[in-house]
Amino acid sequence: MSDWMTTLPEAAQAYLDGRKLDEVECVIADLPGIARGKAVPASKFARQTSFHLPDSIFFQTITGDWGEAAGEEGFIERDMIMKPDMSTATAAPWTGDWTLQVIHDAHDRDGTPIPFSPRNVLKRVVELYHERGLNPVVAPEMEFFLVARNLDPAKDIEPMMGRSGRPAAARQAYSMTAVDEFGPVIDDIYDFAEAQGFEIDGITQEGGAGQLEINLRHGHPVKLADEVFYFKRLIREAALRHDCFATFMAKPIADEPGSAMHIHHSLLDIATGQNAFAGPQGGETDAFFYFIAGLQNHLPSAMAVMAPYVNSYRRYVKDHAAPINLEWARDNRTTGIRIPLSGPEARRVENRIAGMDCNPYLGIAASLACGLLGLEEELRPDRQFKGDAYEGEGDIPRVMGQALDIFDGATPLHRVLGEEFSRVYSIVKRAEYEEFLQVISPWEREHLLLNV
Repeated sequence: MSDWMTTLPEAAQAYLDGRKLDEVECVIADLPGIARGKAVPASKFARQTSFHLPDSIFFQTITGDWGEAAGEEGFIERDMIMKPDMSTATAAPWTGDWTLQVIHDAHDRDGTPIPFSPRNVLKRVVELYHERGLNPVVAPEMEFFLVARNLDPAKDIEPMMGRSGRPAAARQAYSMTAVDEFGPVIDDIYDFAEAQGFEIDGITQEGGAGQLEINLRHGHPVKLADEVFYFKRLIREAALRHDCFATFMAKPIADEPGSAMHIHHSLLDIATGQNAFAGPQGGETDAFFYFIAGLQNHLPSAMAVMAPYVNSYRRYVKDHAAPINLEWARDNRTTGIRIPLSGPEARRVENRIAGMDCNPYLGIAASLACGLLGLEEELRPDRQFKGDAYEGEGDIPRVMGQALDIFDGATPLHRVLGEEFSRVYSIVKRAEYEEFLQVISPWEREHLLLNV
């Protein structure tokens, strides 16, 4: 085994034990969270310390078009230097040969992190917490649908066929029988996750037809974002083995609940290792309330990041398991900000706003950024909400254009996420939104063609 391979993470070494590594996939997440990069022979990877990709990968829309975000020098597609983070080396167990994946970080020729690379944005936010003597800890929950293969965009998305030969049923939340319907897919998800060294905290059936949720163990924000990034690919590959698709669209099926990426947050005091949300006697600290206030005051500005597509806003519908406002409450799943049941040492704040369609690095970075602004401003949140928050009025943007307008004016959020990232993100997302506005929907043809 080559010297560099002896320092691989334990799971990667176990995967390659007694086998010859064929290929290494050098990957990085772009703005939507798609894996970009190069596949190289293992022998070449052993000789290289970095490789190059053009900065234009961060100017691309989800459709493959381009936003005019290159800056003053113009669209010259300057090369970035991609450096591997070997702690992220993990198996690609669905491939036909023995392959590793390694996440890379993007730098310019002077070694400065590229400010609009999503992983660098999250690292920046984490470092701002460190400067305050705090370690942020997160635990994401991933919701997704297993659906029938869909090769025609004009056709409605349908639930996948289960083991019983019947389509997956809706409104079967937490049903073990429903989970069993997807048994072969779930078995492969577990096997792939084990090969990659990921620990799944649990898999449950959610309320939608063919909708599942995977919970991950809490940990460092960058590490957990890496895992969500890897998991999206892992789950898609597991589904393809069983003639179905896995989708992370926020709202893939009309009249079904949408898919969220709920984010649990806690803060550890670096000096003491104690939960900063719990006081000496176990009470709730000022930091706890400041963090909640930060979410209430700044999440509207961050919606364009946590709900990044026009489809994202179809999820925020009353009584469809998604919040419509930013009320906070203890153990209340109708509010946008929930305090789960826990002891003082595990006290945390759950952001239920982010959609599963968001880039995990950017979704977690934006949520942490809102909490950090709350710590800086030292404001108190609104009074705890009592009752069903769906009965209240919505106070989050309802369409992508409105969310982008609010984001563009969010100077405090730009300061935390980075001015250059905020500039590039807005340009790319507006280009994407303009593309969407050129599309005439079936609803328009049905109701407007002959009636107006």
